[in-house]
Amino acid sequence: QGQLVESGGGSVQAGESLRLSCSASGSIFSIDVMGWYRQAPGKPRELVAGIINNGSTNYADSVKGRFTISRDNGKNTAYLQMTSLKPEETAVYYCYADGEYFLWGQGTQVTVSS
Repeated sequence: QGQLVESGGGSVQAGESLRLSCSASGSIFSIDVMGWYRQAPGKPRELVAGIINNGSTNYADSVKGRFTISRDNGKNTAYLQMTSLKPEETAVYYCYADGEYFLWGQGTQVTVSS
């Protein structure tokens, strides 16, 4: 099977921005949807954003207007631009790809300090 490699996490102050990247590599497979979930300590994993092959997007209500997901189908890569970050959005962010089969990225830590 293929794999997803994600990057771009780090530590920022409240109100600052980060961009996450997620790239599919290895075995060739059909991908219909890419996006991110996030999981904070002691909380369930929640969907943040997703993007379908035709460009249609979906966002958690809490991030609408601040986060933008995009996709480069030729590179099998998705990007999540996160602006005006809030301390409560501190979490591990996990990329996913869904198509022939489902894959998780390895996760990247995002820490937002007040």
